[in-house]
Amino acid sequence: MDNFRLVFVGGIGRSGSTLIERLLGELPGVCSVGEVVHMWRRSLVDGEPCGCGAPFRDCGFWREVGVEAFGGWERLDPSEVLALKDSVDRTRFVPRLLGRDLPEGMAERVARYTALYDRLYAAVAAVSGCEVVVDSSKHASLAACLRRRYGGGLRVLHVVRDPRAVAHSWGKRLPRPEATASSLEQEMARYSPPRAAVQWMAQNTVFAALARAGVPTRRVRYEDFVAAPAAEFRAIAEFAGHRGDVPVAVDGTVRLSESHTVSGNPMRFTTGPVEVRADTAWRSGLAVRHRVVVSALTAPVRRRYGY
Repeated sequence: MDNFRLVFVGGIGRSGSTLIERLLGELPGVCSVGEVVHMWRRSLVDGEPCGCGAPFRDCGFWREVGVEAFGGWERLDPSEVLALKDSVDRTRFVPRLLGRDLPEGMAERVARYTALYDRLYAAVAAVSGCEVVVDSSKHASLAACLRRRYGGGLRVLHVVRDPRAVAHSWGKRLPRPEATASSLEQEMARYSPPRAAVQWMAQNTVFAALARAGVPTRRVRYEDFVAAPAAEFRAIAEFAGHRGDVPVAVDGTVRLSESHTVSGNPMRFTTGPVEVRADTAWRSGLAVRHRVVVSALTAPVRRRYGY
């Protein structure tokens, strides 16, 4: 990490992390690249578009990154990368990843897997000219893998949101506007309320464990961010290493420019003025029985975050 600082945005999806990641990308010296964990499939195999709107392989920025990192994207076999990913970057492997020592074979696979990310991040820094690279992959298992490579050099922005709001959002049926004819996922993933609750527990528990293990972490509650976006984002920016003005007005208005994100919430394509405001639709949209189930399943952890 001699030529870049890595900020990893973690937590369960549908927690408001995309907007925070986009705002980080508006800071000078910061390059946000979206959810890199999905790039190997969605960008390299399915040809889904960059945040700038161009197909991934037609985007000048990513073409340069590919050459810098690997000598060109054609030098990578996506099927081999995905097989390697499946052998280490899964939630079921997290207990081993958080342990002191890994079995020899797994240690070697983790080293090879994270080396791909290291080369990619370094190339992003070189091509963009930025010192800070933001990966909003969110997956706790990837963060646990990266911790094996970077240790305390990894910085985690842990975004949390009320699990009942998260469950409501995961239940919506929404198209993926960037999906191509070959994309496996034509719609955004959906979880039942119980599954969303279990995922919320698992992801947040792992990020808490990474913080206890010494990974520099800043926790951001979605509700606090939307209540005072300018003040909260200033603290987030300082955690990322930025000192100075931030692109959030006191009234919560922000202006987003074009990005080069590889995957994520459809908001990654948004440009122009955006108002930061709370989404409280879950209070009327989540059925009472589902609210009870989610509340019960998340009770052991939920109160630690003030919910």
